[in-house]
Amino acid sequence: MLKVQSLTIGYEGRTIVKDFSLEVREGEVVSIVGPNGSGKSTILKAITRLIPCKGGQVCVADRELRNMTQRQLSQVMCMLCQSNSSPADMTVEELVGYGRMPHKKWYERLSGEDREIVDWALEQTNMVRYKERLVVSLSGGEAQRAWLAMALAQRPKVLLLDEPTTYLDIGHQLEVLELVRKLNRELGLTVVMVLHDLNHASAYSDRVCVLKDGDLKEYGKPRDVLTMDVIRNVYGVETDIQYAQQDSVPRIHILRKIQEERRDTLESIGY
Repeated sequence: MLKVQSLTIGYEGRTIVKDFSLEVREGEVVSIVGPNGSGKSTILKAITRLIPCKGGQVCVADRELRNMTQRQLSQVMCMLCQSNSSPADMTVEELVGYGRMPHKKWYERLSGEDREIVDWALEQTNMVRYKERLVVSLSGGEAQRAWLAMALAQRPKVLLLDEPTTYLDIGHQLEVLELVRKLNRELGLTVVMVLHDLNHASAYSDRVCVLKDGDLKEYGKPRDVLTMDVIRNVYGVETDIQYAQQDSVPRIHILRKIQEERRDTLESIGY
C-alpha cells in the first residue's frame, strides 16, 4: 500500500534522513519510534510532500508520488499533525465536512452523499453528539476524535498520524489509540503513526520501525524489534521486558539511563 525507497531528506546542507526504505502492507498499523531528532516526523512530512526530498521515491497504492497531483494524493492519503487548529467559530460538523474537499471542485457545495459520509465519520468516531459544538471548546481527546472524523470523511486508504497522543492524559491517549485500532480493523485502514511511548507502539502496532539519527535500525513485529538490546543501543537506557502469555506483546519497563562511557562504546560499534 505504501512503499518508500531510498528516501533522503535534508535541510540547509544537513542530511536528516539517509537512504530510508519502508514498505507498509495494506491494512497494517505501523509505528515509527526513535529518540528526539531521529527524523520520525520528517519522514511523514516527506511522504505527504509537505517538505521536499533529496532523493528516493514514494509509492502509494501502486502510484508514484511525483506523478500525482495534490488532489489525487489527498484522495488516497491523509496526515494529521501533532497539533491542529481551526477557526474559532468552526463547528465539529463543519470541520468534518472539510474532509470532503479533495473530492469536490472548488466551487461545489457538499452533496447529499457528502453529508452522509460526514454523518458516517461522526458515528465512527463517536462524535455525533458533539457535531454542533465549536471545535475550540472540545477537550484534547474530543478534539483528536473530531480531527480523526475529518480524516475519515476524506476516505483515505492510508492515514498518517504524527504523535496523535501528544498533550493528552493517559486515559485519552488510550482512547485515541483504541479508536485508531478500531478504524484499522473495521475499515481496513492502513495506518502509519509516530509514537514516543514504546508500550503504545508495542500494543497497537503490527510492525514497528525504529529510527536513530535518520537511519533505520530495526523493522519488524514488536516482539522482535522492541528488545532490551535494541532499546539500550537506540535510547541509551536499560529496561526490563515482560511478555503477556496470551498475546506475546512486550511490556517495557524503563529502569535507568546507561552511563555515558558505555553509550559512547555502543555508538562506536555502529548504534
